[in-house]
Amino acid sequence: MTLQATSGPGAGLVRAWAFAVAALIFVMVLVGGATRLTESGLSITQWKPLSGVIPPLTPADWAAEFDGYKTIPQYAAMNADMTLDGFKTIFWWEWGHRLLARVIGFAFIVPALAFWVKGFLKGALGRRVALATLLLALEPIVGWWMVSSGLSNRTEVAQDRLAIHLMIAAATYAALIHTGVGAGASRKERYAPGFVAAAWAFAALVSAQLGLGALVAGLRAGRIYNDWPTMGGRFLPGEAFGLSPWFRSIVDDAATAQFDHRLVAYGVVAAAVALAMAAARAAPGTKMALRAKILVGIALAQAALGIVALLLVVPVPLALAHQAFALVLFGMAAAHASATQRDFARAGAFSS
Repeated sequence: MTLQATSGPGAGLVRAWAFAVAALIFVMVLVGGATRLTESGLSITQWKPLSGVIPPLTPADWAAEFDGYKTIPQYAAMNADMTLDGFKTIFWWEWGHRLLARVIGFAFIVPALAFWVKGFLKGALGRRVALATLLLALEPIVGWWMVSSGLSNRTEVAQDRLAIHLMIAAATYAALIHTGVGAGASRKERYAPGFVAAAWAFAALVSAQLGLGALVAGLRAGRIYNDWPTMGGRFLPGEAFGLSPWFRSIVDDAATAQFDHRLVAYGVVAAAVALAMAAARAAPGTKMALRAKILVGIALAQAALGIVALLLVVPVPLALAHQAFALVLFGMAAAHASATQRDFARAGAFSS
């Protein structure tokens, strides 16, 4: 098979930059997960995009931050006995999450402007970077919208806003991977066009599962029904889908959220196995078939981590490992879909 260049000048630099920023987003999502699991996300009650980069430096600064936290419902309901040292612990998690978001913005914007000035971002590559730019610009706005939901009438952020915040971060991560893969050389391979559609459909399924996982985290749904494969001895617990109208249960009911997350996890594993079997049969020896096999392994590892985390009532290290593998799976799914699209060639459309 022949390798064909599919990218223009500067593609190597754009590729390295896209993957580097995607890696930073991977880290940021994990820090965000730790912030959620340690109940730290509401410790900073104001949004200061520029001045917020400077943490409290004096005892008076710390007292002012702590006083701000004392005004929200979470403090009164959950942390009324918290000391200043305890507050500092949760503050640093949230501050670190916000600082990393600023670092990502800088690492994205400055090189992107340089690439644009040099004319590297043209055609499909430019459109992919434009999509990543839009998503990245939207993320801090949605992040503050999420935080604000927990500052007045709740003791935590709204789980639907948490899910949207995570899914935008994941979409940005995928868009950058798509950019990096698209900037690489194409190895044309023969397989049916349905494999391209199937690869993108699988990535979409994993994205939906990430959103369902965020609902589970937001509702603390991993702390109930800590048995498997049943839920309290039943396939579907009695209170699932019990809200009126029933579809509210998908977002607002913990039992339903856990049930949905389990069910879609089975679907992800089944879809990965089906894709790998189809690829091995129809396009043996191709890079596409190899990637599909790797996806099966990651999906199985992710499902196993989720089961163990559930059985142990979601200890923080296991919960973070589960989230990390979810991002690895989604990143690999996005890379697989992008490479499958990039490398697709109809039979007879190229010389080998």
